[in-house]
Amino acid sequence: QVQLVESGGGFVQAGGSLRLSCAASTSVYTATAMAWYRQAPGKQRELVARMTRGGSATYADSVKGRFTISRDDAKNTLALQMNSLKPEDTAVYYCLLNQNWGAYWGQGTQVTVSS
Repeated sequence: QVQLVESGGGFVQAGGSLRLSCAASTSVYTATAMAWYRQAPGKQRELVARMTRGGSATYADSVKGRFTISRDDAKNTLALQMNSLKPEDTAVYYCLLNQNWGAYWGQGTQVTVSS
């Protein structure tokens, strides 16, 4: 069983930065992929950034150039550096770990960006 714990969310002014972290109970290098999703009230959960086992990263068009996903295999963590934050980035952010046999979600961390 895999457990994921997100941290680093909070309240920030537009244009500010936050760094989210996801701590995994298993070796992250064994994962097929890891990703950050977000869900705003009344909206569907959407993919923000994804990193494959080999380290290739993809981003939603809305965050390209502003967000950076990274992985620390030694610490078994996944991070999301968020710069130039906008009010539309406000959401609960979730960490996802994919394995060939299933997917695991964290509990989420709230990010609120004021205008």
